[in-house]
Amino acid sequence: MEQKKKISLYLVATPIGNLNDISPRALETLEKADFIAAEDTRVSGKLLAHFGIKKPLISYYEHNIRQRGEVILERLRQGEICALVSDAGMPAISDPGEMIVKQCMEEGFAVSAVPGPCAMVCALAMSGLSTKRFAFEGFLSTAKNSRREHLLSLKNDTHTLVFYEAPHKLLGTLEDMLEYLGDRKITLVREISKIYEEAIPTTLSEAVEMYKEKNILGEFVIIVEGAVPEEPKEATKDDLEEEFNKLIADGSTKSEAAKILATKYNMHKRDIYNMFI
Repeated sequence: MEQKKKISLYLVATPIGNLNDISPRALETLEKADFIAAEDTRVSGKLLAHFGIKKPLISYYEHNIRQRGEVILERLRQGEICALVSDAGMPAISDPGEMIVKQCMEEGFAVSAVPGPCAMVCALAMSGLSTKRFAFEGFLSTAKNSRREHLLSLKNDTHTLVFYEAPHKLLGTLEDMLEYLGDRKITLVREISKIYEEAIPTTLSEAVEMYKEKNILGEFVIIVEGAVPEEPKEATKDDLEEEFNKLIADGSTKSEAAKILATKYNMHKRDIYNMFI
């Protein structure tokens, strides 16, 4: 039987507001790690001091991931255990930590996650919008063209969409969403687990007007209703025959082509198959 690998890197979820949300296992993992890699050592240092944990800290953030990533990997090669934390929530989710996880996987180091708070999941659960299928889109680019292309690519996506946004960028983001996605139901969730936590169900157009006049504070999660599914298109027999023959020419079997068209036009596969066989 293959021997289980020793865990070299732990992804430790930390509180997104209320310090009481940290788990006993997270504290135990931070205690047993040889060192802790943190997005901001000042923020993580306060957390560790609150719980009386004294461990060496190494900064690991967006602008030093190549240099510090190699430092972390070398220590792992020496048999040390690293706990990776972000400023809040689960590291490696819309976070530089994803790079060190990738590098560890490539080198064969075992990685484990210590579950805990995650703003995306909490906000989605609080939103009142559909949670059956959703897409996490993280932070939008600050570059205008990339931002527009990203939003336009989501215009017909029927999944509930989840975004992160900083307070000073919120109004511009809401305006762009309204322009490129159209008016939709949204829920704005801010300050999760903190004193001023709130979930605001509204629409994109209403939110734009609201925040033109309102002081914007706190980190936001924006939950956006997915696009309404398009009604199945009606097609003539000639249309169906043309698409059927094209699918066959592209390598589909007759059965596969009939199934594709049946799904597209809300018809029975047998009816399409019999139409052309």
